[in-house]
Amino acid sequence: MSRRTRLAGALLALVTTAAIAAPPVVQALPEDWYPESVAIGSDGTFYVGSWRQGAVARLKRGVAPKAEVLVKPGSNGLANGQGVLVDARHQALWVCSGNSGFTTVPQTPSALKRYDLATGAPRASYAMPDEGYCNDLVQDARGNLYVTDSFHPRVLRLAPGAAALTVWKEDPALAGDGPYKGLNGIAIDGGRDVYVSLVAAAPHLLRIGLGADGQAGEISRIEAPRTMKNVDAIRAWKPGRLVLFESNAFGDGPYGGQITVARIDGTKLGLQTVVTGLNDPSSGAVLGDRVYFIESKYGLLTRRKDGDPPVPAGVPFDIQSRVLLPPP
Repeated sequence: MSRRTRLAGALLALVTTAAIAAPPVVQALPEDWYPESVAIGSDGTFYVGSWRQGAVARLKRGVAPKAEVLVKPGSNGLANGQGVLVDARHQALWVCSGNSGFTTVPQTPSALKRYDLATGAPRASYAMPDEGYCNDLVQDARGNLYVTDSFHPRVLRLAPGAAALTVWKEDPALAGDGPYKGLNGIAIDGGRDVYVSLVAAAPHLLRIGLGADGQAGEISRIEAPRTMKNVDAIRAWKPGRLVLFESNAFGDGPYGGQITVARIDGTKLGLQTVVTGLNDPSSGAVLGDRVYFIESKYGLLTRRKDGDPPVPAGVPFDIQSRVLLPPP
């Protein structure tokens, strides 16, 4: 090895170490936001839904780190702001609206909501059939939206131009334990497979084949080496690589959440956790080799008892960032 090659290698290692050790990017969200989901537009703009305020904030990349409220609280019947998705092709912002309570706006039946991406104006609302719960969503290359239902073991689909959500895949194999027997996070890897997680903590993800005609294929379990801490959201990163947001929503203590990179190897998952000690990291987004994530701090709302003082005012929230490392 030449001296020049050794020097180049040393410089590369130094740059890599510096990038990993750099302070995380932090961008402030509105106070008392209690965020649930994050999406990034093609221009790097962040869209962050609020579980408590029934609203969506927009944070433009490269501008002073101050979020603006794009979708006003309760607009179009939005209650618990769940999954958020940017559909730049149709200039649409899609948001799952839940009905779990703990909001500052009126409760409404769970539904999939559509807003104008530029102005936040309401455009449409699609009811969840059979009193389902709209949790998270993903879009394929054809423009179909796939929505997880936390109350039923199924994935729903909204085709472009369709008037209603329809069942894409429903099967007992998609059922979990506990009061919420349905699904939570969802992602599409390489346009070939749909990956979903249960609301309940589980030692596996579920994979649903995605046919060339858009039809659902077989379901298979992708086993992990441990029980994951409530995989609240899934994001595709690279082919065969997923980023898992383990919120620890039903675990003990507020700081058990973590973010993990998963390598898909057939029916096995290799896991490498990149961030730990988080307070309900329910979602995030991947841009390049960085993951941007939130801490939802749901315990301040959901773990309250009769006689407790009012919900504390001015609770701060933000978007943080870390460099992703692929699992070995």
